[in-house]
Parts: sequence; structure tokens; C-alpha cells
Amino acid sequence: MARIELKGLRKVFGRNIEAVKNLDFTIEEGEFVVIVGPSGCGKTTTLRMIAGFEEPTAGEIEIDGRLVNDVDPGDRGVGMVFQTHALFPHKTIAENIEFGPRMKKVPEETRKQKVREVADMVRITHLLHKLPVECSGGEAQRAALARTLITDPTAFLLDEPLSSLDAKLRREMRAEIDRLHEELKKTFVYVTHDQEEAMTLADRIVVMRDGVIEQVGTPLEIYNDPVSYFVADFFGSPSMNLIAGAVEGSNGAAAFSGAGIEFKLPDAYAGVSSGEYTLGVRPEHIVVGSQDAAFSCDIQLVEPLGKDTLLYFEHGAERPTIAVIEASDRFKEGERLNVTFDPAHVYLFEPDGTRVR
Repeated sequence: MARIELKGLRKVFGRNIEAVKNLDFTIEEGEFVVIVGPSGCGKTTTLRMIAGFEEPTAGEIEIDGRLVNDVDPGDRGVGMVFQTHALFPHKTIAENIEFGPRMKKVPEETRKQKVREVADMVRITHLLHKLPVECSGGEAQRAALARTLITDPTAFLLDEPLSSLDAKLRREMRAEIDRLHEELKKTFVYVTHDQEEAMTLADRIVVMRDGVIEQVGTPLEIYNDPVSYFVADFFGSPSMNLIAGAVEGSNGAAAFSGAGIEFKLPDAYAGVSSGEYTLGVRPEHIVVGSQDAAFSCDIQLVEPLGKDTLLYFEHGAERPTIAVIEASDRFKEGERLNVTFDPAHVYLFEPDGTRVR
């Protein structure tokens, strides 16, 4: 297992394109850390610097207490799995998996034994004689995992390895990667833009934005305790309802108004200054049919999802407010409902995006 420490890590491309800005972060031994964020946030550049494929402009990278800034990728003891499986098309799956040990002059019998072991681990023994073109996308990605497994790295670095697969295969491969982490007990660093992958796989999530770390926490901490508008909006499917408006205080109480909404804020916000804010509430914390309404309006859209049903309300906000309820056919489009929010689960965000605590 590997402990990876980033100290003041910075990467500048060209003259002034700062992709990563002074990152300080430690990944503990055996931890599964997912770095997540939108395209261009610096997550892949960070991973490539850990792997040794990009040279930091400033800062230090330590693996198990050893400074590796000037260490070649092959000597860092880490294994990289890329977005594309990058298998040799003219070699069989077995030949692809054993390529690394072959280059290191590992004896043939040892190579073949290791190929069988890792192929069994990722359940592709029946594919060893096939060419990559004869395999599905999921099978090819399993082969790419096996090719990294055979090198026995102390840490696995995975760069959006599932992005080219369809939804069903992504779910299957997520489960496979999670199983491998549990079985191997090694450090995994996984990069993705998919918040669902981050939530289901990670011990801890690192949320990046514009080259900096926005928040670090467990999946539930990120979901239930977002530090900013950006994190609140990025996580959740559907994402948090975010409604612009204003807060006014009176007699020690505070109320939010905006987009046709009048809502008395919980006591936790009693001392907040009057001014412009954004109110945030998760779809599962929207209460429909309440006597005490924050607003009343017609249902714009009913979207059944099997286990749950989504109700969309258009009331003058920038985007519709979405409520998640248990599967039901009792609500119809055009029906007028009273709607309010669970006061124990509302958030306020300043105009600059920081959350009011």
C-alpha cells in the first residue's frame, strides 16, 4: 500500500494557464480517493503528476515518504489505468496482460502463471486467447485492469476508466473496481467527472474546481454538508434546488422571499444579515400538499422513475423546482399544489457562493 502526499503542487501550461494551484492533500494507505469535478478543473493533470507523466511546475509529491518528483513513472511503484484501454490490437488478451513482465525479462512460466492469476481475479480467463477487437468494451477494460494488476503496484491510479462504457457496463465495472479494492487492500486514486461514480466508490471525495480543492469529505459529508453553491449543485441526481432571492430579518427571525416563495427560515438562520442569498433544498426535502405553503403552483411535469417520482414546479425561478416523492400516480400535470421545504434541511448561500453556516 502507498501513502501519497501532495505539498503545494502546482502546474502551469504555457505562460499563464494554471491548471493546478497549490494543492495540499494526503491520501492514506489503502484509501479509495475519488477526485471529481467538471472538465478543465485540474483533476486529470493532478493524477498525471502523481503518475509521473506530467512534471510539476512547483511543489512536491511524496509516495511512502519518498520524494518522487524526479523519479521515472516506471519506478514510482504505481499503476495507471487510462480512459481508453489502449490494448495492442494485434496481440491477444494474454499477450497484452503479460507485456510489462515480458519487457522486464520475467521468466515465461512465471509470466503465464501471473497472467492466469490476474485474469481470474478480474474474471476474463475465458478471453485470454481473444484479440481486443473480439471483446466488448467492458471486457477490454477488465483486460486493461489485469495489465496493471500484473505489475503489482502499491497504488492504482485510474483516469475516467469507465467513461466510454454504456450505463449498464459502468455499473458492472464500478462494482468490479470496488471489489478489487476490497480484495487487494491497496491505495486507489480515481478521477471522474461523474458524481454518481464518486458517491458509490469513494472512502473520501476530493472536489476540484478551477485548479483548487473546493471540498474534501466522505460521500455523505459532501452530499449533506456542502461548503459552497458549486458543491451543492454538482452533487445529487437531480441536483439541489437553488433559488435566488433575499432574506429579511424581523424580531429575531428571518424569512426568505424570491421567485414567488415566502418561507420562514429555521432558527439557525435567525441572526443572518438581510440581503441577497440563494436558498438551497434537496428534492427529497420538498414537502408537497402541505397546509403551510412556501408557494402554490401547478405541476409542470410528472416524471415516474420506478421507485421514485419526480415532480417539476415552475414558479418563476431560474430553473424548475424538483421534488422527489415515493412512486405515485396520484399527481397529474397541471394540478395545483401547496409546496414547502423541510426546515431542518435548507441551506443558504452568499452571492459569492459560500455557504452560510
